[in-house]
Amino acid sequence: MKDFFKEYPLFISLITLAIFSVYEHSFSQTPMGNIFGFIVLFVVIVYASLAVAHHAEMLAEKFGEPYGTLILTMSAVTVEVMIIAIMMLHAHNPVLARDTIYSAIMLDINGLLGFAAIIGGIKFGEQPYNVDSSNSYLSMLLVAIGLSMVLPNLIDTEHIGSYMWFIVGVFVLLYIVFTKVQLKNHKYFFEYKGEESCKDESHHHEGINGWYHAILLVVYITLIGFMSEILALFMEHNLEYLGLPLALGAVGVALISASPELIVAMRSALRNNMQTVINIALGASLATILLTVPSVIVISYLAGLELNLAITPMQGTLLGLTLLVSIVNFNDGETNMLEGFLHFILFIVFSFVLFF
Repeated sequence: MKDFFKEYPLFISLITLAIFSVYEHSFSQTPMGNIFGFIVLFVVIVYASLAVAHHAEMLAEKFGEPYGTLILTMSAVTVEVMIIAIMMLHAHNPVLARDTIYSAIMLDINGLLGFAAIIGGIKFGEQPYNVDSSNSYLSMLLVAIGLSMVLPNLIDTEHIGSYMWFIVGVFVLLYIVFTKVQLKNHKYFFEYKGEESCKDESHHHEGINGWYHAILLVVYITLIGFMSEILALFMEHNLEYLGLPLALGAVGVALISASPELIVAMRSALRNNMQTVINIALGASLATILLTVPSVIVISYLAGLELNLAITPMQGTLLGLTLLVSIVNFNDGETNMLEGFLHFILFIVFSFVLFF
């Protein structure tokens, strides 16, 4: 109970949710009210995401890799699906899911992994990892992105509905097989046994209550989902008032869902643990594709909403560059500052062209 009373993000989230549940309508009536509501909710959601990152890290320490990063990426994808579903129901935007998935991939690979490689490279020079993990993730990403976001450009409207349901089945199968490979058949692909990893780490597991951290992880994700429903309303109004591109809403969704991953990745890079960064960045991108795509297809069908997952030429070019640079950079088992800088430049370009 002593630890529970130190869960300040939990109490702040509950108070914030209670206030905005009552005064949501009042705030949404004026431009300033929408801006204020958006800023407060965004800050509280990110603060709650810090707690998600903490509890995911505790579970990661208890169960080890790759279970830890799998828990973290699943948490992030759950938040992402909840926010996308809420915003789809609010805005009825057929490309919101596509733009969010695209933004999440660019944020994870170019933003998160790029910046982590830069700061890790500045501190340690070259940072090693298991090259089998990056090869596995990138091959899966190529297939998943090609099937869900490139191929729909070539399929006529008469058959696109049946193809989307076909993708649901294929992606569920891909995720089951990949998870089995990651957790059982080739678990060692996603681990790096360096000098520090060879030490006995059993003492780290003592005193970590798995149930406590798992339950609070679920509670925080649920609270973030409820707060995101209100945030979606303010975000929609603010984009209209300020005349900003709707794609910024998708970037906001990706940023909120990825914030726990960003925090854990930066900490791992500063501890010279690039394997965790690779697992988080590439694993989150893959989970975003394999889990979010089937989820939004089912949600759009049940809600009777139009859905368009086909990427634009601009998005396709930047995704293609991202994957091509990743294949070249992540084939030697070490990252450095230059590799991180190249990915971060792609992230800056992605941010810049959002306003075109």
